[in-house]
Amino acid sequence: MGDPAGVGPEVCLRAVIDPGVLAACIPLVFGDADLLQRVATHCGIPMIAEVVPFADHDRWRNSTVPTIVDFGWIEAGRVTPGEVNAETGLASYKYIEGAIQAALAGSVDAVTTGPIHKEAINAAGIKFPGHTEILADQTKAERVCMMLTCKQLTCSFVTTHVGYRDVPGLLSIERVLETIEVSAAAMKQIRGREIKIVVCGLNPHAGENGLFGDSEEEHIIIPAIELARKEGLEIVGPLPPDTAFLPARREETDLFVCMYHDQGHIPLKALAFDVAVNITLGLPIIRTSVDHGTACDIAWQNKAEITSMIEAIGLASKLATARTARAEHGLSARSQY
Repeated sequence: MGDPAGVGPEVCLRAVIDPGVLAACIPLVFGDADLLQRVATHCGIPMIAEVVPFADHDRWRNSTVPTIVDFGWIEAGRVTPGEVNAETGLASYKYIEGAIQAALAGSVDAVTTGPIHKEAINAAGIKFPGHTEILADQTKAERVCMMLTCKQLTCSFVTTHVGYRDVPGLLSIERVLETIEVSAAAMKQIRGREIKIVVCGLNPHAGENGLFGDSEEEHIIIPAIELARKEGLEIVGPLPPDTAFLPARREETDLFVCMYHDQGHIPLKALAFDVAVNITLGLPIIRTSVDHGTACDIAWQNKAEITSMIEAIGLASKLATARTARAEHGLSARSQY
């Protein structure tokens, strides 16, 4: 459901009545039923989902209709729309934790997350910078990276929620290569074919042959690219980030591997804000997410764009179906995304 004080509740309420979502899956909303009812009334959204307590595991696990899995964690009357705090932050973390454990247990086929507020969860003593890090910790995943995808562009990230000054020290041949490998595996399954990859440089002009930066391109990124080519991947780079995303290049590229958060987020959000999907790759579960924040300025006003949530649920359903098909053919059912 995301943070109770943000747009997550209304986005979830609208998603569970969307015909496309209902055709793709049986949606379960992990959150607080009283809060969702208050938001539904406030926004004029019909609340048609069945309410089942989180503790009644067998009942919601076997549900055949849209269902709110009720945590009863936060009092609806204590939440003010747009006002995030430690209480709403802790609630959003509890919903995430419950959903992850349900996915690990096989009680749900995939998890799609609503937006959380990083300041709120940190105020609650949950010292993670975002969903990606929470998921890696909860699932004990060793090779994890973030990928954002939309019709126009797909980017994966070697580093995510860290300050710019910390990025160079977090780069290594091994980390760049594993990001390429995990991302390529996911995109091949999404596209159903071999893919073309572009790797961005870290520095302006991709370092200009060592003129800018500390030769990260020469010492780290290029060796990783060469190793990826030996694995049979069609890959070019490192390309200067300021020209890597031009229209002609986007048309012929399936995947852009970016060195840091804003390198890929800026072009992607400029092209497809509110409609892109976030996927955490390398987990033992399938997890997608909206690619927008809590939008506290418009919370509980029924103004939030729901396209990203619809797309995220649809992709999660597609990946879950593909995983089931692999299992039925005797292949590993472990998520590669």
